Amino acid sequence: MKIEPVAGALGALITGVDLADLSDTDFAAIRGAWLEHQVVFFRAQRWTPAQHAAFADRLGPPQRHEAYPHVDGFNQLTILENDREHPPTIEMWHTDMTFRASPPLGSILHSVVAPERGGDTLFASMSAAWDGLSPHWQRFLLELEAVHDFAHGFKESLEAPGGRERLADMLADNPPVTHPVVIEHPETGRRGLYVNSLFTREIVGMSAPESAVVLRFLFEHVTMPEYTCRFRWEAGSVAFWDNRITQHKPVNDYWPQHRRMQRITVDQAAGN
Repeated sequence: MKIEPVAGALGALITGVDLADLSDTDFAAIRGAWLEHQVVFFRAQRWTPAQHAAFADRLGPPQRHEAYPHVDGFNQLTILENDREHPPTIEMWHTDMTFRASPPLGSILHSVVAPERGGDTLFASMSAAWDGLSPHWQRFLLELEAVHDFAHGFKESLEAPGGRERLADMLADNPPVTHPVVIEHPETGRRGLYVNSLFTREIVGMSAPESAVVLRFLFEHVTMPEYTCRFRWEAGSVAFWDNRITQHKPVNDYWPQHRRMQRITVDQAAGN
C-alpha cells in the first residue's frame, strides 16, 4: 500500500490495495490515513453494491438519506445520477447532512459511470481554514452557534413540481437544528469551522444583516484555494471523506454527459 498526499491542506491517493479484500491491518492503515488527510482516494475499485456496503459496515452503521433513490436491495446505498434528462442541482460547498442533530461520520462515494471530461469534486479542510484565521476571529467564533436547515439546503427541490410532496417526510423528520460554529474533532482533537453555504441559515443571536456578513466571510474563507484539493473521477474511483472536518463541492461542468455515483454515509455514533 502506498499513501501519497495530493495537496498541502488535505487529501491523499492510496494505491496498491483492493478495498473488496482488506486485511484488518490494511483497513486500520486506511482509517489512519483518512484521519490524517481527511479525505482519501482510490482508483480501479470495481465494487459490487454488497462490497461497498461491507466496507462501510467496518466503519459503523449507515445513516440514510431519503431525499435520493437507492440501489435495489441496499437502502443505505444512495444513487447520485445525472444525465441529459436529469441535470445536476447541488452546486454549493457543503458538509453532508448538517441539518441533522448528529450528521454522519463520513461518506464513501464510488464512481460507477464517469463523464469523459469534467465532473470533478473539490474538497476543503475545515481545520486548515480554522488555522488560517487570526486569533481575534478565532476568539469571536468560539462563542457562536448557527442554525442548519434541510429546507434551506433543498429549497430548489422543494420548489420543483411535486417537491414538497416528495420530500414531506424529510421535512417532517428534519426540523432546523443548531450546531457550534467551531467544533473539535472527536478523534484528532483538531478544531474546525462548522458552517456551510448549503445548509447553514443564520448565526444565533445576531440580526439578519449581522449574520449575513459573518457567514459571507466564512463561506468565502473556507474555500480559499490553499485549503482545498481536487479529485478527477474515473469509473471505479472511490473517495472516502471525514464529514466532521471537511466540505466538498461537485463541479457541474460535465452535463449533459452521464455521471452515476453511489454513496454510503456512516453514522456519527461509530466515530470512536
